[in-house]
Amino acid sequence: MARQKGIIKLKGKIGDLSFYKTQDGHLAREKGGVDASRIANDPAFIRTRENGAEFGSSASSGKLVRNTLRPLLMTASDNRVTSRLTKLMTDIKNLDATSVRGKRTVGVAIALAPAKALLKGFNFNDKAILGSILFKPFAVTTATGVITINGLIPANDIAFPSGATHINIKGAWAKVDFANNVSDIKYSNVVNLPINAVSSNVVLTPTAAATGTGTNLFMLQIEFLQMVNATQYSLKNGAYNALSIVEVA
Repeated sequence: MARQKGIIKLKGKIGDLSFYKTQDGHLAREKGGVDASRIANDPAFIRTRENGAEFGSSASSGKLVRNTLRPLLMTASDNRVTSRLTKLMTDIKNLDATSVRGKRTVGVAIALAPAKALLKGFNFNDKAILGSILFKPFAVTTATGVITINGLIPANDIAFPSGATHINIKGAWAKVDFANNVSDIKYSNVVNLPINAVSSNVVLTPTAAATGTGTNLFMLQIEFLQMVNATQYSLKNGAYNALSIVEVA
């Protein structure tokens, strides 16, 4: 893979070269690699097939999380969240010490405490890390999904971007079954606060308990808004919004 330079940027194919644009700029690469049918059938590529099967499983686990949290991700995610989450799921899959090579999955590994620890604290917007925005301790009650932030003073306890006048704070409780690729999610009330020096006790209560079996994920989201003529608008299309998995059980 090479980076294109110069005034004129190419797109498409010329001979064995492909020219294309990504978020990293204009790139070019040469056609190559082993024929797909050989990879699928040649005994020499059994390790490649095993790696591919496990990568596909990890990618599916990441997709399950993204689909479950889609309404939240629409206002708080970065353009690399898919690849970052797939890498995280691969790291979790690697903790599966019971399945044979090529069959290791997140569904097996997630039962382990180290796997849960990897998932806890994941930020869906790497440009707005929750720990760099919220400077007030919070508590998660896993039995009920309630998240509490006592004595929150937005002007002191929130690192807010220029132009923000208000914040929305929201919680969610999801139950994700990685083994069977199913999930359920319940959202909390939204607490809307002006960014001022007034202290508030924030209590985020899910509408109900997440149903089904699997791993319990508890999310906390902070959204920044700007008041214009008595109407609040999302600031910079959500670029500063934080969303994090704050507890895993």
